[in-house]
Amino acid sequence: MPEGDTVFHTAAALAAALTGKTLTRCDIRVPGHATVDLTGQRVDEVVSRGKHLFIRIGAASIHSHLKMEGSWRIGRRPVDHRTRIILEAGPVRASGIDLGTLQVLDRRGEGEVVAHLGPDLLGDDWDPRTATANLLADPQRPLATALLDQSVMAGIGNVYCNELCFVVGRLPTTPVAALTDPNRLVDRARAMLWSNRLRWARCTTGDTRPGRQLWVYGRSGLPCRRCATPLNSDRGGARIRFWCPECQR
Repeated sequence: MPEGDTVFHTAAALAAALTGKTLTRCDIRVPGHATVDLTGQRVDEVVSRGKHLFIRIGAASIHSHLKMEGSWRIGRRPVDHRTRIILEAGPVRASGIDLGTLQVLDRRGEGEVVAHLGPDLLGDDWDPRTATANLLADPQRPLATALLDQSVMAGIGNVYCNELCFVVGRLPTTPVAALTDPNRLVDRARAMLWSNRLRWARCTTGDTRPGRQLWVYGRSGLPCRRCATPLNSDRGGARIRFWCPECQR
């Protein structure tokens, strides 16, 4: 599931493949931008901001958001109906697949797209004090709702949300006001994403062996790694929640 670490890693991979190269093909397959052709222009840089990704090319910026199913792939893979964009620079091909958002912006105005975001957990603007203040702004808000709000801090998705709730020993439905140490939660959020920013196999437990990487996410009915109590799950709105009824209160 794409979260801030996945987007950061994707941006790093695209940057390594495209930065400094001149496009020999630009094929955009979404309404409103299908006539845009940046062929012949140089890729200046690729950056991420929370879950948003920007490919900066001359005066333009290609903005994408992976949403739930999207991905960028490097290599000459078969092109099918899911392909939203193809960028080539000689032998290098980058394809955007099932992208939830894809648009071409004036590079000078790209900041407007992400102006609503809180501090980026993996960005140069990371500020734990601002993130903590944002988290505490609505004390009665359920913890999971606050963590998933990108205006609080940018980059947390449902996997990290569930894992963080477990790490601090609180149910996803717990009011933010019940946190005894909100600074610790913010610090753990940063540490989790930072440690995963350059790997595809996400790990929050510190044990990278297959099947051992996560505390609670996707493990409904399985024993808690701490107390062996069977884990619970339910769907809170559009998001599924996982928790340990013994370790989380």
